Amino acid sequence: MQISLKTKEEIELCRQSSLLVGKTLAQVASALKAGVSTLELDKIAETFIKDSGATPSFLGYNGFSGSLCISVNEEIVHGIPGKRVIKEGDLVSIDCGVFMNGFHGDSAYTFGVEEIDEKKSLLLKITKESLLLAIDTIQPGSRIGDIGNAVQQHAQKNGFGVVRELVGHGLGRNLHEKPEIPNYGKRGSGLQLKDGMVIAIEPMINMGSRHIRQLNDGWTIVTSDHKPSAHFEHDIAIVEGYADVLTTFEFIEKEIEKNSNLYKLI
Repeated sequence: MQISLKTKEEIELCRQSSLLVGKTLAQVASALKAGVSTLELDKIAETFIKDSGATPSFLGYNGFSGSLCISVNEEIVHGIPGKRVIKEGDLVSIDCGVFMNGFHGDSAYTFGVEEIDEKKSLLLKITKESLLLAIDTIQPGSRIGDIGNAVQQHAQKNGFGVVRELVGHGLGRNLHEKPEIPNYGKRGSGLQLKDGMVIAIEPMINMGSRHIRQLNDGWTIVTSDHKPSAHFEHDIAIVEGYADVLTTFEFIEKEIEKNSNLYKLI
């Protein structure tokens, strides 16, 4: 698959889908607390997406059964919603995709439920910061290696492991497009970013080692050492050489402020 460069009009359609993802995650955040099941959260998202005139991107994707990927503690990504009940102190990574007007949006946020310890708090802080630092590297002439290097350096200097087997990606008419966007790399290396690219940058950072394994369900990816992981994701369009962030955490973080059951990262 070749890299698909989007027109200004297509970027705006991507933005609409991306904003709906943020609004969906905010709806989920308002219900997230100890005692709720991951399936309950998934149904909230599915209903909201469909009521908004869109389709959940993940539902049925290669046979995936949920509208959200909900990954708890040592689960990195691709957790399947089900009977699991959220507990106080959990880290809950929620990844959401929507398809609307012919284009996908895709974003993820990791929540702390009630009180979390200092190590988990730092993991959330550094993972989110690594995403923002990666976005800041995007300027005329930037390359994919600059993005990955920013994530890798910030995570590793704080003692965390950077997942290598799972990457960010292009985004548009398909949920996953070229190019791949690793969370590690060498500055000045890799493909040069071009106007019209729309990419999802998504650091996946582990409290312990970077090594991972897949569970027998065929989907859920966990840390090999069973230590917690965090995941944040934004959609970015390259416009005149710079990053135009299509997703937003604003709706999510407003709900976190209102929800006494969630850790206040901000």
